[in-house]
Amino acid sequence: MKTELSRTVSLLIITAVYLLAAIVGGFVFGWLEPKMPELWALFVADVAATIIVWHFGLIFRNVSVYDPYWSVAPPVMFTAWAFHQGVFSLPVMLLLIAVWYWGIRLTGNWAYTFHGLAHEDWRYTRYRKEQSAVLFTLTNFFGLNMMPTVLVFVAMLPGFELYKNSTSANIGLWAGFAMCIAAATIQLVADTQIHRFRKAYPGQYCNVGLWRKGRHPNYFGEILMWWGVWVMYASQGILDWRIVGPIAMTALFLFVSIPMMERRQRQNKPGYEEYQKRTRMLI
Repeated sequence: MKTELSRTVSLLIITAVYLLAAIVGGFVFGWLEPKMPELWALFVADVAATIIVWHFGLIFRNVSVYDPYWSVAPPVMFTAWAFHQGVFSLPVMLLLIAVWYWGIRLTGNWAYTFHGLAHEDWRYTRYRKEQSAVLFTLTNFFGLNMMPTVLVFVAMLPGFELYKNSTSANIGLWAGFAMCIAAATIQLVADTQIHRFRKAYPGQYCNVGLWRKGRHPNYFGEILMWWGVWVMYASQGILDWRIVGPIAMTALFLFVSIPMMERRQRQNKPGYEEYQKRTRMLI
């Protein structure tokens, strides 16, 4: 049985869980930083914080405890890294502005749609029903908690390297910054439109505003965000393997998130298949 708690109490619990995760992550980083390369220490700290969040997801039998981690961790880690490195150049400040704007907006959208700890996202509920207890335990830890943490960290690597190569504020840097701001704004507009549409037309698929131009403008914004971070890094004249970050993030949405959402939409939203045929996947 899931714990029946009010939305307000649930939000307070989630906040406490994330504060604890941040404290544990900070402690782990401080302990490991003298013993290994700094970024590896930060990655292990990120994993440790994820384990804390995962553990409380088990306590409350709700994988959705992890959901805000996606948008909370990057602003916190990028900011902590700036203080740790003592670097607050213009490129780093632009990165922080972009990531905080994106993170606050995305976390705010999560809070707006959060119904309390008694409610779990439909994707996790489906996994619980379709998988054995042992398989779901593995899926929960590795697939639903740890994999997103690793993917986001990999996507953040170009941003971390920007702290070391941040002497040039050129047109490429500003282009990447503009991409990030545009990405978060697209998500803001798309989510606002779909929330209003669902209130006015419950049970129907959204086909107004940005949703008229693409079936998943919110996912498009998320993909664009991480490419923007990479462009900011690439503007410093470095083209290397770190491009795997935005590529992996793009693949996640194109081959996992979007197909899963579309299967559900076809099952639950009358006329969605026609909408799917006449509307592009992204914008």
